[in-house]
Amino acid sequence: MVSRTQQGGCAGEPSRRVDPALTRVFTLLGKRWTGLVLAVLTQGPVHFAQLRRAIPGISERMLSDRLTELVAVGLVVRQVDPEPPLRVNYGVTAAGEAVCPALRELSRWADEYLTGDIP
Repeated sequence: MVSRTQQGGCAGEPSRRVDPALTRVFTLLGKRWTGLVLAVLTQGPVHFAQLRRAIPGISERMLSDRLTELVAVGLVVRQVDPEPPLRVNYGVTAAGEAVCPALRELSRWADEYLTGDIP
């Protein structure tokens, strides 16, 4: 069987350079918690506290930082409820929704190939 490397990589091209688009993707989504935050938000808008409960182990500060980054790049929208008490909703934008198929595919891949603990 010929490996992907012998075929020229995933895209089938004989290049050995890193794809700039993939570099941008992994610079953002490769940060701890970012992919999980986005995955939860693709299921529908949630309040900050609900989001924190949905991701065990994430601190409030880390969640806030990751949400700020996702809002800044246009994948997530932040909406403040106008009435007291102050509540903030987060949801995905069209660009965030467009990531859903890739996240689902990564999940399927992990189920097949990452079956054990990761060192």
